[in-house]
Amino acid sequence: MDLLINKLVVVIDSLSQFARTHRALPTLGFTHFQPAQLTTVGKRATLWVQELLWDLRNMQRARDDLGFRGVKGTTGTQASFLSLFNGDDEKVEELDRLVAELSGFKGKSYPVCGQTYSRKVDVDFVSALSSFGATAHRIATDIRLLANLKEIEEPFERDQIGSSAMAYKRNPMRSERVCSLSRHLMVLIGDVLQTASVQWLERTLDDSANRRIAIPEACLTADIVLATLQNVVEGLVVYPQVIARRIRSELPFMATENFIMAMVQKGGDRQECHEQIRVLSHEAAAVVKQQGGDNDLIERVRKCAYFAPIAGELDSLLDPSTFIGRAPAQVDRFLADFVEPALAPYADIIAQKKPAELSV
Repeated sequence: MDLLINKLVVVIDSLSQFARTHRALPTLGFTHFQPAQLTTVGKRATLWVQELLWDLRNMQRARDDLGFRGVKGTTGTQASFLSLFNGDDEKVEELDRLVAELSGFKGKSYPVCGQTYSRKVDVDFVSALSSFGATAHRIATDIRLLANLKEIEEPFERDQIGSSAMAYKRNPMRSERVCSLSRHLMVLIGDVLQTASVQWLERTLDDSANRRIAIPEACLTADIVLATLQNVVEGLVVYPQVIARRIRSELPFMATENFIMAMVQKGGDRQECHEQIRVLSHEAAAVVKQQGGDNDLIERVRKCAYFAPIAGELDSLLDPSTFIGRAPAQVDRFLADFVEPALAPYADIIAQKKPAELSV
């Protein structure tokens, strides 16, 4: 688990740097994958980082909670050891503590068990990894969606083949790989849960073969997902002009409330202004949806005599930076108050990090 945690903190650090760099870059938000209010590229990245921080917490907890079965005997009663020490309970307990300590568990062994330690321990361990798989899948899926919009792309090698059939394509192969492997990682918890549920009385053997596959696969899969995710986040490419173009196509509709408020401040009637905007918006929407044209709402507003009092303010009312709320400040606060303290114990690991190289 330590190896996985070290790789995870490197991913968190790299993605946090990305969030800081783009903290104030406006971008169109999406709900239901439909255009919504603006956010920033950096703020969106903090949503990914936050889930990775929870994965870090879960992995640390799973690691720190691990105990040792110790010397408990065939059914957990320590009968043979009690006989060995002539009925001396304290010596049996001391032996249990020493064996646990010598085995690297700092004297921590489970107080009671059957022939094996409870397989609920495996559930806690693999659960942390499967949960990380869900996070990785979510991040990689978001990147794939943004790649389709041409707003963000994963790294692409100079001679990389984007598609074997269509030479012009740049398929997000790394992110697709993360999704594919993460799905496998997520379902492994099912094996471990079923194993824990069929521990008859003091123990049955039908867990042995299963867990020897499921637990190593969970660790190995989490390892390659982390390596791939590091490669992706360290090489993310942002296209501000594409982002700005999409904002321009949607912002006019979002800015209509600003137009109404500006007109009211100039003495206009809100109800009348609302009706004027409604008519112009429907006309512009028809151009976009029925004619395949560009959103020309702003030009319609400029030409409308009713809106002459605010004609000179339209550009400032359409400034994307005025639509992102506290997003930049939220990024700064999140990184300072949550990310930096969480990563502080791993400063040496982060300082020695190396690029994750992949063959694609």
